[in-house]
Amino acid sequence: MTRTTLSLPEELLQRLRVLAAERGTSMAALIREAIEEKVGSQRRPPRSLGIGASGLSDTARRSGEERPEPRSWR
Repeated sequence: MTRTTLSLPEELLQRLRVLAAERGTSMAALIREAIEEKVGSQRRPPRSLGIGASGLSDTARRSGEERPEPRSWR
């Protein structure tokens, strides 16, 4: 584990101390837990997102105009 230094507003530090005391844990453990939750909840957008982006906003409406009439099987 690597040590790091944080600069926190006094009010936040006091709230952290109180919460750690209430839970019977260390401030470091609470900070690790909070960071893990935040980092773990951040998902990267799928690489396929936007793969078919045409830049046109009316593609669905226009698609019927460009399609040929269906041919009969007879």
